[in-house]
Amino acid sequence: MAKTLGVFVSSDKHLDKIIALCKAAKKKGVEVTIFFSHLGTLLTQDPRFAELEGLAKMSLCNVGFESHGLKPPVPGIGEKDYGTQARHAEMIETCERYVAF
Repeated sequence: MAKTLGVFVSSDKHLDKIIALCKAAKKKGVEVTIFFSHLGTLLTQDPRFAELEGLAKMSLCNVGFESHGLKPPVPGIGEKDYGTQARHAEMIETCERYVAF
């Protein structure tokens, strides 16, 4: 069984820490899943957000994304990666470890 880490991001801060965490996890063979919600969806507008592509399976809350007037495309976020809080619940259920920002 692969080691897994779920990351919940509801803050528009700490992108540098999230990137560093994902890079460290990848080096250790840990699969990372990130769910961006509320203010966390604003991080998609930071040019550094693209650094997460390939480091984690990412999805975001469509309601939070749209409520901030944001529009696709977003690097690393496909059409099916926009979801609801049910996707967040799935992440919690399937990951061995979980951290929140």
